[in-house]
Amino acid sequence: MSKLGSVRPVQNIESIPIRAFRYRGFWTRASASRDMRKAAQLLLHFVLFLLTFLTCTVFGFALFQSFSANQPLNLDLISEGYARLFRGDGSVFSGVRFSIPLLVILLAHEFGHYVACKRWGVEASLPYFLPSPTLLGTFGAFIRIRSPIYTRNSLFDIGASGPIAGFVVLLPFLFLGMHWSRIAPGIASGGEMAFGTPLLIHIAEAVRFPGVGSANISLHPMAMAAWAGLVATATNLLPIGQLDGGHILYAVVSERWHRLLSNLLIAVLIGLGFLYRPWWLLAVLLFLFGRKHPLVYDQAPVDRARRLLSISTLVIFALSVLLMPIEIHTR
Repeated sequence: MSKLGSVRPVQNIESIPIRAFRYRGFWTRASASRDMRKAAQLLLHFVLFLLTFLTCTVFGFALFQSFSANQPLNLDLISEGYARLFRGDGSVFSGVRFSIPLLVILLAHEFGHYVACKRWGVEASLPYFLPSPTLLGTFGAFIRIRSPIYTRNSLFDIGASGPIAGFVVLLPFLFLGMHWSRIAPGIASGGEMAFGTPLLIHIAEAVRFPGVGSANISLHPMAMAAWAGLVATATNLLPIGQLDGGHILYAVVSERWHRLLSNLLIAVLIGLGFLYRPWWLLAVLLFLFGRKHPLVYDQAPVDRARRLLSISTLVIFALSVLLMPIEIHTR
């Protein structure tokens, strides 16, 4: 408890040095400037989240309309969704069946990182969401880590917490969405594009529709939100550079092995690009901007519990990964 001393009233204001006003004004202005920057930063986070909600909802509208018509995704419905949004037509918000589950999954992922940063005293930003006007309605989300990470244990926790949290949260959306999905013979081959099927969705489809292949199942938009969450999780868990998987890899192996495996897996992505060209873009971005990992000052190895937990991230990766997430059908 603090104790305040007695304060005598000033009899002659002219006796107060003018520099006291200068210093007080300086700190007042500096404090006001910091408050304005914080408010502007919060506004940026909110605007990006709102834009991402709208773009995901428009894409969800296209998904839901196609699903309701028992048809594959009609890409023309995306532009129609934007037209309805600009006209103030509330029917576009039928797309929240996709957008809300997806944003909840992405929020869980990013706040998993954020909470782990706070736990370890690492300064981090709130999530930045990236809207996309076309496919899926978003490029994902990220947080900025603004201070060093000193130990391998903290690095592991920060890297692993996001994918694990996002994966756990997407499970109920996947199984509820699978409950509302339906059999639609030949639907995967009838549209302009087909979505790949991760192992976890294969398992869920086998439970819900025994003996029916993925090409004959029309996924409800909520199940498609879980699909998008799985793709985002698998991409982040690639054990390369500064991706979540790269953080986990750096925490459990030596710096030399991290560098070697990162370069090797970038080469693998280049090879996979001959099957699925977007892998080339990811390989270039990782090579230029995310290949090297910042130094962790305390090189003490992670504890046994975290080494065992790293196996769970490998399982999540195996359940989520796709070599060809989206296949374009040429007519």
